[in-house]
Amino acid sequence: MDEAEWIRKLYRKYWQYMIEKNVDGLRSLMTDDYTLLHMTGVKQSAEAFLKGLLDGTFNYYSAEHDSIEVTVAGDHANMIGKSRVLAAVYGGGKHSWRLRGDFTLRKENGRWKFSSSSASTY
Repeated sequence: MDEAEWIRKLYRKYWQYMIEKNVDGLRSLMTDDYTLLHMTGVKQSAEAFLKGLLDGTFNYYSAEHDSIEVTVAGDHANMIGKSRVLAAVYGGGKHSWRLRGDFTLRKENGRWKFSSSSASTY
């Protein structure tokens, strides 16, 4: 499996773990300094985001991936994932979202990890 395909696999696993609320699995995919920039403009650390996943602030039910574009440059990579997601966030009801995630990744000890992401719609 080449580097780009490995990163696509990580993105699919990321969503699987989000749906399962598997915070240990998600942590294993993130660098210690991972940050998430929500489409609302709120920037969160991994721990703040994972806390919101566990306390019901963020609820994900399904994700179907339309495209996953990857660019690798040495031990760094950029990835754009476009997924149709069923979610309920910030106390709202379930809605379908066309979410675009712009991710940066870096290789740590031979393993790719997400170092940042920003969410928007497409």
